[in-house]
Amino acid sequence: MALEAKYNAKSIEDKWYKYWMDNNYFHSEVDERTPYTIVIPPPNVTGVLHMGHMLNNTLQDVLIRRARLKGFNACWVPGTDHASIATEAKVVAKLKADGIDKANLSREEFLEHAWEWTHKHGGIILEQLKKLGASCDWERTKFTMDDNMSASVIKVFVDLYEKGNIYRGYRMVNWDPQAKTTLSDEEVIHEEKQGNLYYLNYKIEGSDETLTIATTRPETILGDTAICINPNDERFTHLKGKKAIVPVCNRVIPIIEDEYVDVEFGTGCLKVTPAHDENDKMLGDKHGLEVIDILNDDGTLNSFGMHYEGKDRFVVRKEIVKELEGMGVVLKIETHMHKVGTSERTGAVIEPKLSDQWFLKMKELAQPALDAVLEKDVKLVPEKFINTYRHWMENVRDWNISRQLLWGQQIPAYFYGDGKEDFVVAENLEAAVEKARTKSGNANLTTSDLTQDPDALDTWFSSWLWPISVFNGILEPDNKEINYYYPTNDLVTAPEILFFWVARMIIAGYEYRGEKPFTNVYLTGIVRDKQRRKMSKSLGNSPDPIKLMDKYGADGVRVGMLLSSPAGNDLMFDEDLCKQGSGFVNKIWNAYRLIDGWEVSETKEETETAGIAVKWYRSKFQKTLAELEDQYSKYRISDALMSTYKLIWDDFCSWFLEMVKPGYQEPISAKTYKEIISILEDNLKVLHPFVPFISEEIWQHISERSANEALIVSKWPASEGFDEQLNAEFDFAAEVVAGIRTIRKEKNISFKDAISMSVINNEKASEGFDVVISKLGNISQLDYISEAIDGALTFRVKSNEYFIPVAGAIDVEEEIAKLSEELKYTEGFLKSVQGKLKNERFVNNAPDQVVAIERKKEADAIAKIEMIKTSLASLK
Repeated sequence: MALEAKYNAKSIEDKWYKYWMDNNYFHSEVDERTPYTIVIPPPNVTGVLHMGHMLNNTLQDVLIRRARLKGFNACWVPGTDHASIATEAKVVAKLKADGIDKANLSREEFLEHAWEWTHKHGGIILEQLKKLGASCDWERTKFTMDDNMSASVIKVFVDLYEKGNIYRGYRMVNWDPQAKTTLSDEEVIHEEKQGNLYYLNYKIEGSDETLTIATTRPETILGDTAICINPNDERFTHLKGKKAIVPVCNRVIPIIEDEYVDVEFGTGCLKVTPAHDENDKMLGDKHGLEVIDILNDDGTLNSFGMHYEGKDRFVVRKEIVKELEGMGVVLKIETHMHKVGTSERTGAVIEPKLSDQWFLKMKELAQPALDAVLEKDVKLVPEKFINTYRHWMENVRDWNISRQLLWGQQIPAYFYGDGKEDFVVAENLEAAVEKARTKSGNANLTTSDLTQDPDALDTWFSSWLWPISVFNGILEPDNKEINYYYPTNDLVTAPEILFFWVARMIIAGYEYRGEKPFTNVYLTGIVRDKQRRKMSKSLGNSPDPIKLMDKYGADGVRVGMLLSSPAGNDLMFDEDLCKQGSGFVNKIWNAYRLIDGWEVSETKEETETAGIAVKWYRSKFQKTLAELEDQYSKYRISDALMSTYKLIWDDFCSWFLEMVKPGYQEPISAKTYKEIISILEDNLKVLHPFVPFISEEIWQHISERSANEALIVSKWPASEGFDEQLNAEFDFAAEVVAGIRTIRKEKNISFKDAISMSVINNEKASEGFDVVISKLGNISQLDYISEAIDGALTFRVKSNEYFIPVAGAIDVEEEIAKLSEELKYTEGFLKSVQGKLKNERFVNNAPDQVVAIERKKEADAIAKIEMIKTSLASLK
């Protein structure tokens, strides 16, 4: 079948993805092979593919396809996360657009809408991953709200509660007024923002005297229950035991003393609002202060807000400042830079809020997970993230795991009485009734007497079990799949969820399996634009990945994404990278079209040039294969792509095919053609992880293959060692060919015209590649001489001098000028190298290999200077 002149990405991609799916190549079952397992970082069920997903999943697909070729039982488990806050927000918005208020729905009615939304939108991102070429085991697709996944979460909650690790507490939490839920510390982004610092005068009760406090949040004065001074601050000794009057609300509050107050900071007088600041809450508990919460769940003021009741906190901030100014209470207002906590999900400014919530004790649970990373049982790539991980784990705080949401696993706590401790924790209502009867001593309790906690669990409390629960390892801890696939091998994810997800999965792994959940964590960088801005919808700087694939093909985009994406470092994405990737794919296609178009002769002998070319390329391939093994082992995937790219573009297309190409309208020997095809097949194997579609297309076109002979399930090339001397000899020959081509171009000598060349072999270079030099340089006669040829065109490779006699071709003055310039440059280069070698610190501290390279540069430069001087002398 003839090849199309132009590579048609879309039709080829659709064809081979269907073929792979039809033949079930992506599916894994337990067998005698060594498993290689990756679990996908589950994207939000409401999401669509963005550039971060593209990078992350391309990297995973490269690793899984290579593992398949290496003979492992490759299993890549896909799935999605229910994303409580994000999904509930979208469902609420949809209901609002339909004229439905969430508040008017029962839990069951709301969940019906949520499931409808999920079924409609939930599969979009996974379908988009298929277009990318992701070779996930789609039969294993999981959703964090699947029945067995939810059952796993509930079982773990009950287990941790019974172990004493989960407790219910009235604590200061991070409150998102937009999502109307609490958040964990890790879900709060602290941003430096400019605000105002308001200096306000409070009257001292029973006098005309005032004291001054400074606050960034003047609306919270309505919740003040004390003023605090440092007992050692002599400025305020006279205030001890007195009371102050809060402006606007005229509440009389005590002036308390505590060394917590920094004498040097602000005015030295601190307003204490226990309901709206964590540190104030600690002061309040210590001094037995009243707690006055002035805010509703949506960030509007409640009845304690007096005439501001029902107004948004930021509206009140502006209005109360005007009122305070009118009262003459505002001493001054200064601009002030301070950190403001915002919700990672909604972007809303977080409010500290006192609330009954569920917490997981983390300190003891975290220790094995900390040790695992510090002792390199779990390897973070790159290692620069270890210190960040250690800092977080050593300072870990209890995890607030409850959320005031309906979408998610409902907390399995059941209340049966009026007291705070009148509850039980159980996996289901029936078990809860039995526990409640025992705890209360009331044998007559029934299911109707119990009320389940309405809150849902934090989404991360579900996904922290992911590597275990996808293999049902919580409900059936000894099943054959969890015992086979766990621990998984590699995790590819973003650094921003190192604590949200990665650390917690490691914690869960040691708690529920007694071992790590994965061995390596490859942390990708952030995809940014050319201006180093993070790609986002709001900035409009993020291209649509689907449109990119439509334009450049999936293979082209995969190459474009990976060309400059070293682990842990941000990727500066430019669409030109995809264009370059597409160009690479077309180069591969055209190279095969060239090979496929050759006529093959069974009687023609293999040429000497083809023989040496095959021998060299196999050695070069093996050297690159060794580099690839090293790069893959270090997760330098971008480097592995670049090594593959150079091998194919430079060594195979630009050199090897030119060396073996038959003459015009001549056939190629069958022996050489067979070798070329064998080499091409090895090339396709190392290309496959990066460009799976075109590599499979060419592989299948080379010859008819049965289903078990497809490229996707073929064998990775075997390592056989390489001939470094042969490789070096070729590199030298390539420089000679480049010199010939430069002269032809400069002197306008047609490449069709054969020329003769003579060489003074000062380097004692091997003559093994002379046939290659002659073919690629179109040299009719190549002689070795001992003396320079006057009037000939010359060039040098190291200390070898090459002469191409062309009548009247050389301009002596021009040649002297060119040689003089080259001499000047080389002498300068030698000086810089010798300067480095005279530096004792460099010589003593640099690796021996690096010093040896510099000494080689010095020797080469000295030899070149001598040769240039000899050439100049012959011209003068």
